[in-house]
Amino acid sequence: MQVTACAAALCVASHAGAQEKEPERSGGPYVPTPQVVVESMLRIANVGPKDFVVDLGSGDGVIVLTAASQLKAAGYGVDIDPALVRYSNAEAARLGIAERASFHVQDVFKADLSRASVITLYLLPSMMINLRPKIFLEAKPGTRVVSHDYSFDEWHPDDQIVLDVPEKEKINGVPRATISLWIVPAKVQGKWKVQIEGAEQYELGLKQTYQIVSGSAEAAAKPAKLTYATLRGEDIRFTVMDGAVRRNFKGTATGDSMQGTVELSAGKTARWSARRL
Repeated sequence: MQVTACAAALCVASHAGAQEKEPERSGGPYVPTPQVVVESMLRIANVGPKDFVVDLGSGDGVIVLTAASQLKAAGYGVDIDPALVRYSNAEAARLGIAERASFHVQDVFKADLSRASVITLYLLPSMMINLRPKIFLEAKPGTRVVSHDYSFDEWHPDDQIVLDVPEKEKINGVPRATISLWIVPAKVQGKWKVQIEGAEQYELGLKQTYQIVSGSAEAAAKPAKLTYATLRGEDIRFTVMDGAVRRNFKGTATGDSMQGTVELSAGKTARWSARRL
């Protein structure tokens, strides 16, 4: 089915070539994604009926079409090739999913990411790097980002799998596909005042490099130790060591506030909240 669909897309593109100038694909040449890779990308992102998938450089539309037809998700794809966009919209209509899956002729840098719960990409490394700040800054925290083969360089994946895909050897000489997953993190860098309900206060100074968090802590204007800080989407965890007192925090970070629960002594817990200073 994948071969037939791709052949049809190439026929459409060839026919349209007589009237349309071949678009300059800065993200790399159009290369169809094998169906096994498509399904693995959607699986690692845990795509379901409540998701909205945005495919940047959608080509023949197979990722959004599969998400909508098999997983009942919604979404859209953007591509600069009008022939491939027409083909993708025609396929959505043929499959009866046009109300959930649409495709648009658009530069990926101008794509609206505000509705996305999942973003997918199969673009060359230079384009991945150029798109990295857009995705990090514009996508909502918690958005799952999935790439086929290429990465965001120092923004390391949260998860990654490698598949044996023999048919890819004819395309790039490598019979494997690497699928990487990132969870867009909340933006937590800065100074925070933390209040444990009915108990002590702390001040935190957080540093952030994508999902990697480090920093310092103070308790009653005296240095404490911040350790074991992790960030996955809006979910944040960290430990404050104040002498012999150990506080394990977990919660969510939303904008300029955080809240959650903290482990106290003797297995007790309490609520905590924080605001950015």
